[in-house]
Amino acid sequence: MKPVRVVTGRAVPLNRTDVDTDQIIPSDWLKRVERTGFGAGLFAEWRDDREFVLNHPEYTGAHILVAGHNFGTGSSREHAVWALMDYGFEAVVSSRFADIFRNNCTKQGLLPVQVSPEFDHALLAAVEADPSLEITIDVARGSIEAPAAGLSTTFPLDEFTRERLLNGWDDIGLTLRHADAITDYESRRLAFLPSA
Repeated sequence: MKPVRVVTGRAVPLNRTDVDTDQIIPSDWLKRVERTGFGAGLFAEWRDDREFVLNHPEYTGAHILVAGHNFGTGSSREHAVWALMDYGFEAVVSSRFADIFRNNCTKQGLLPVQVSPEFDHALLAAVEADPSLEITIDVARGSIEAPAAGLSTTFPLDEFTRERLLNGWDDIGLTLRHADAITDYESRRLAFLPSA
């Protein structure tokens, strides 16, 4: 995965609470065997409504999703993160994330930004009022700000997750940090043991 250091851009306001992974990517999209192409299915059932926010041209090209409370609940499907990323989102802001969804985000490079309910409401309102509002999220500082709206706060991120995002380490990347030790171990394995 690529490093995630600073995410800057416009946002899409998804002013809905308790959004589950079945709504993020409906089950009929789970037949695909590759990780790409899921963006077309993002919120597919909701996008049938012409008034749904992703159908508004003023939000085209936005890289941040500002959601209501309790985002990513339901089943543990990793496809939800793939769909958000494939669509072009680099970060999701909410006042609460389901644990499994949040964990899937950090393993793929989608930044989950958990803020207070008050900040979440204020940011949603600001983005709805001004679709051109620019937001900056800094992973190293653990901060999110929208200066034109007078909004700024910090968000929690444990040090392991922060380092993982800043360095672009997915699970394979974490293992490859020990490539020399793995090679050394393999070179000393007894010949009768099975090899990889």
